[in-house]
Amino acid sequence: MEEKLVTLAILTYSKAQILKNVLENEGIEACIHNVNLIQPVISSGVRIRIRESDLPRALKIIESSAWLAEDVVNEEKTEEKHGKQVLIPVDFSDYSMAACEFGFNFAAKIQAEVVLMHVYFSPVYMPSLQYATENYGLPMEHELGIKSMLDSIHEQLNNLINSIKERIQKGELPDVKYTCTLKEGVPEEEILHYAREEKPLIIIMGTRGKGEKEMDLIGSVTAEIIDRSPVFVYAIPKNAQKKNFDEIHKVAFFTSFDQRDLIAFDSLVTTFKDYHFEVSFIHLSDNAQKRTWNEIKLVGIQEYFKKQYPQLTIDYDMLGGESLLSNLDEYVKEKGIDVLCLSNYKRNVFARLFNPSIARRMIFHSNTPILVIK
Repeated sequence: MEEKLVTLAILTYSKAQILKNVLENEGIEACIHNVNLIQPVISSGVRIRIRESDLPRALKIIESSAWLAEDVVNEEKTEEKHGKQVLIPVDFSDYSMAACEFGFNFAAKIQAEVVLMHVYFSPVYMPSLQYATENYGLPMEHELGIKSMLDSIHEQLNNLINSIKERIQKGELPDVKYTCTLKEGVPEEEILHYAREEKPLIIIMGTRGKGEKEMDLIGSVTAEIIDRSPVFVYAIPKNAQKKNFDEIHKVAFFTSFDQRDLIAFDSLVTTFKDYHFEVSFIHLSDNAQKRTWNEIKLVGIQEYFKKQYPQLTIDYDMLGGESLLSNLDEYVKEKGIDVLCLSNYKRNVFARLFNPSIARRMIFHSNTPILVIK
């Protein structure tokens, strides 16, 4: 039976030709329909059609802002400069050790290197020039304070490394290659800069437990990383049950019926193709009037993904009510969900500030690990 063709985009003829070439260079067969055969160049719009099974890969390409550039067609792929990395930001707390346990085991499974990063913030205080005379000695006091702080950081970092070495020798942690890096600056900015430059596969971080320090909602380092990271982020709440990645059997994937969810889910399945898990598609809504229509959409999503990924067990649910997050807690317990998965779309700073994403809200509420897909 011939596979069904779907319309990927409707474009001008010239842009359709560029996209067709880009897709075919990526191994995706594409054809142009509804061409004005007499004057194709001035056609008002043509359809790019592809096989339905190629849709997730094709959507990734057109989501890229560079796909329309003329030189994309002839652009050669470059090899990755670095091998696979698992980035674990540490602050020497219990959260950090939980992240290290998960990160080392995960790195061993995928044969990756672990990078432990600690970022310290050094407040700079320099008195104005009219008071900054050598007699006052304030610059020297400041220098001594910085040295004392750095000595303390190095001591804590050495203690963490010694603890990791000891646990590796005891067989409590796998023996994987790891390095440590120390950065000065604002923690979230330095972590994000490293992620953009080095492209680790995933950032694994610990986060606070349920109900702790709710007032830090906007300023949390983990929340900022989740909102802005260019790579996968795995956030482990303080009170989460300890599990390795191969012990994850049930995941809940949140969807808002956006096409970017399709891309994110394909990225999840492709990245972790060696792992087998059951997937529940979840839609959060407190609008009772749209319940029937939302359920129809969920059934369609379930059928599509069952066809695309026959190796997965897939179902769906809708959660509503006045307290969505509390209802989510009950659902997680009832269904035995191991990880909450969701994509986190790029939003501007005002949206992040005044309307925190569901991912940001969940890390302060849930005791279930969260995997944010990019």
